[in-house]
Amino acid sequence: MAVITSPILAKVSQLRPLNILNDLPRVADLVEACFDGTMDAEGRDYIRRMRSAGKDRYFLHWAQNAVETASMPLSGYVWVENREVVGNVSLVPYKRAGKKVYLIANVAVRPDFRRRGIARALTTSAMQHARQKRAAAIWLHVRDDNPGAVALYLSLGFHEHTRRTLWQAATARSLSPAGAGVTITARQRSDWLQQEAWLKQLYPDSLDWYHPIPWLSLRPGFGPALYRFFVEYETRQWAVRADGNGLQAALAWLPAMGSANRLWAAVPSTGSDGALTALLLHARRTLTWQKNLYLELPAGLAAEAITAAGFKPLRTLLWMQADETLLPDSRKSL
Repeated sequence: MAVITSPILAKVSQLRPLNILNDLPRVADLVEACFDGTMDAEGRDYIRRMRSAGKDRYFLHWAQNAVETASMPLSGYVWVENREVVGNVSLVPYKRAGKKVYLIANVAVRPDFRRRGIARALTTSAMQHARQKRAAAIWLHVRDDNPGAVALYLSLGFHEHTRRTLWQAATARSLSPAGAGVTITARQRSDWLQQEAWLKQLYPDSLDWYHPIPWLSLRPGFGPALYRFFVEYETRQWAVRADGNGLQAALAWLPAMGSANRLWAAVPSTGSDGALTALLLHARRTLTWQKNLYLELPAGLAAEAITAAGFKPLRTLLWMQADETLLPDSRKSL
C-alpha cells in the first residue's frame, strides 16, 4: 500500500487494510468518538464487544481465518496519520441465495480530519475489495439526518432502496391498552396466512440477508413448535380481529438472542392504527422483564399509532445499494 503525503499538513498518511490483531481497540475508540451522540444501547454494546475482541487472542486467531466468511466486521480499511487511526471503514460479508453480499459499515473519520476526502477514499477501497471478491451486491445504510454522507454515497454510485425507522419504548406494568377499544387475543392458527402476507410486505426479502424474518419461530404447526421447544424459544404472539373475525393486526416478540428485543408487527398499510397501538401497549405491559422493546418498520408507516403507544424514533436509516453496473460482469442485484 502506497504512503500518501498530505500537502496541507505535511504529515505522513496511509490508507491500509485493517489489521485485526492491532487495530480493533483503536477502531472502537474512533467509532465511539464519531457516533457517540447518536449511538443507542445496541451500538454501545457493539463497541464494548469490539474492544473485548481486540484483547482476546483466541478470537483474533480464529478471526484471521474467518475474515471472508463470518458476518462480522473483521475486514476493512483504516486511514492512519502518524500512527494514529483517524479513519475507518468495515466490510462485512453475508450470503444470500448462495452468493456473497457485502455491507459497508462503520465509515468514520475523526472530526479534525474531515473534508479531506478520507471517507471517499476508504469507501472506494471497500467497494473495490468487494468487486475483487466478486460480490453479487454491495450495500450500506446511513442515517437520514446525515446529508453529507448521503451525498457522498450517491456520488459513488449508490442509490436509495428503502428507508426504515427503528422505534424504542420501555416496558411498564402500569400501562393498559383498554382505552384503544379493541380486544387482544393470542394469535390463532387461522391468522397465519394474513399475518405472513403482511410480514412479507413490511420486511422485504431484499434485506433478508441482514435481518431475516424468523419464520420457524412465528409459523403455527407441529414442526415449528418442535423447533421452538428444542431451541427454548419463548415466542409471544398477539392479535386483534375486526368484527367479522378477520385479522386486523398481529404482533410477535422473540427472545433477543444476542441482539435487541425486536417486535415483529404485521399490519396493513392503512386502517389498523388503533389495533397496532393497543398491541404495542400490551407488549410494553406484558414483557416487563425486558427493559426496552424495539420495533422496525418502513419510515412513515403508522408513525402516529406507534407514537401513541409511547414509542420514540431512535433513527431512520437509508438503505442504499451500489449500482449493479459497478459490479463484476454487470450481474443483477439481489
